[in-house]
Amino acid sequence: MRRLSNPRTGIEQGETEVFSDFESGGEMWTGTGPRERRCKVEFGEAFGAPPAVQLSISLWDMETSAAVRAHLIAENVTPTGFEIVFRTWADSRVARIRAAWLAIGELPFGDDWDVE
Repeated sequence: MRRLSNPRTGIEQGETEVFSDFESGGEMWTGTGPRERRCKVEFGEAFGAPPAVQLSISLWDMETSAAVRAHLIAENVTPTGFEIVFRTWADSRVARIRAAWLAIGELPFGDDWDVE
């Protein structure tokens, strides 16, 4: 995790293979209709609260005779991680997807204390 000069803000980034279905004949490559894959990502250290997470596709390997249909989103974001969710539908055929991610958020601070 990178700490900015403000010690309460952290940035962490990475890249994750969400799936590779071409070699195994998985449903993203061979199926039709609505399909979804989830991939859990854990941060190197916990944020103080759920961070903002930005995703982008860093690799896509898709068959091009049909329309390319894709939805990429971060769900279930917590201070310790999140899930990358990739969805496709209809006759789109997806061999592989890799996602790049960037999380920015508040970090725990040594002077924090909880008053109840």
